[in-house]
Amino acid sequence: MLADRISEIQDALAQMKVDGWLFACFQQNDPVSLELLGLGGDHLVSRRCYYLVPAQGEPRRLNHKLEPAMLAHLPGAQDFYLTWAEHRAAFGRLLAGMKRIAAQYSPDNALPSISRLDAGTADLVRSAGVELVSAADLAQKFAAVWSEEQLASHRRANTHLHEIVKLAFDRVAETLRAGKEIQEYKVQQFILEQFESRGLWTESPPIVGANEHSSDPHYQPGADVSAAIQKGDFLLIDLWAKEKPGHSIYGDITWCGVCRAEPTEREAELWSTAVAARDAGWQLVADNYPHTTVRGFEVDDATRKVIADAGLGEWFIHRTGHSIGIQDHGQGANMDNLETHDTRPLEPMTGFSIEPGIYLPGEFGVRTEINVALTREAAEITGAEPQVELLRLLA
Repeated sequence: MLADRISEIQDALAQMKVDGWLFACFQQNDPVSLELLGLGGDHLVSRRCYYLVPAQGEPRRLNHKLEPAMLAHLPGAQDFYLTWAEHRAAFGRLLAGMKRIAAQYSPDNALPSISRLDAGTADLVRSAGVELVSAADLAQKFAAVWSEEQLASHRRANTHLHEIVKLAFDRVAETLRAGKEIQEYKVQQFILEQFESRGLWTESPPIVGANEHSSDPHYQPGADVSAAIQKGDFLLIDLWAKEKPGHSIYGDITWCGVCRAEPTEREAELWSTAVAARDAGWQLVADNYPHTTVRGFEVDDATRKVIADAGLGEWFIHRTGHSIGIQDHGQGANMDNLETHDTRPLEPMTGFSIEPGIYLPGEFGVRTEINVALTREAAEITGAEPQVELLRLLA
């Protein structure tokens, strides 16, 4: 909780040479601010509210008189507004004495996950003569870092996911051996039933894609959109979930298999390339962390190079991995030098995915996804050993 970390935040602000960190909340505009201020979940934020942690001194609160208790759980001096004119004046008082402040802002929208401060509020800050700097590193340090219990919850969730994905492939294999076919949607629902029985929760259903559906990285079957999985098919399953308590941490993995005794030469080629790329990204982290700084884009570069060198670079159409937190896509560094140039360093007690994929449109796609947790001592792959060979469901 932010209230317990004010002094730690102030130390970080002093190191950055900024005068404060501004949190600006309206409805669901900023997951970082909502989470750190304890306003997430079902909390109603129907009017603009602000919290400023200065590098020195007492925090400052500003919110609407209609919601007087909005920030009452946080320390600091309280100010209110009712009218738009009072809002403008109170906002000026909030920033009094500030010259440079950090906020959930990313110049040129370079990091969309941190670029949450709206342009109008940025105008207000600048009109007060205050310079805006990005809180990207602060957000990672204070919103993406896990506690020991959160790390344990991630490990537990990921162990469940590895067991469930194997059960799902087994269900497909049993059905096919019986001479029947099974719908992608039915496999998806089986996975969701397993989540429920194990006390897991997910913000969206898993991906179960056969053949050309596996070449769509974000394909999801539904009751009205689903293909039959049959003998001879290629099959990709991507599943993510966490334990039900609100501050639990997600696991997120992808496995692939063929509904026959052996993969084709092309399937084996793409799969082995993806595995080599995954392992190159992991090795960069394992060899350097924690004694040498590793940045998100560097992991992407190491991973992507393997696929590009194999002549398959044009078919790797997403970043190498994403931060993992209490949402599946967390607030920390992404393994990305494709969609964004993520220069954020990998921090202790955070986690992320490494998930290279190669997708041949209209044919099939492969993806292998592992999760990496950074303890204070070392990097670890969580859940189980990474998949090495394609599963052979009818071997």
